[in-house]
Amino acid sequence: MSATLVVRHPVADFTAWHAVYESLEPLRAQHGCTGKNVMVAPEDGNDVFVTHDFPTVEAAGAFAHDPALKAGMEKAGVSGPPRIEIFTSV
Repeated sequence: MSATLVVRHPVADFTAWHAVYESLEPLRAQHGCTGKNVMVAPEDGNDVFVTHDFPTVEAAGAFAHDPALKAGMEKAGVSGPPRIEIFTSV
């Protein structure tokens, strides 16, 4: 069963955040990420909504709880607590 990891969080500066986000591609690949989508709120370009597709719920959860992801979010300037959820396709 495939899974989608959904993350929403505010960032201090989208451009700076996005550079760090792209540098984390090897981490996403390590956990089996098969697709991604980055969006921002139309009224606030620093309100980021990201989806990542994984082959399993376990792979999505492992990525979400990887300490390297938390460190990357801190480095990228995430300015508030992220909302992280996992959904499965039906």
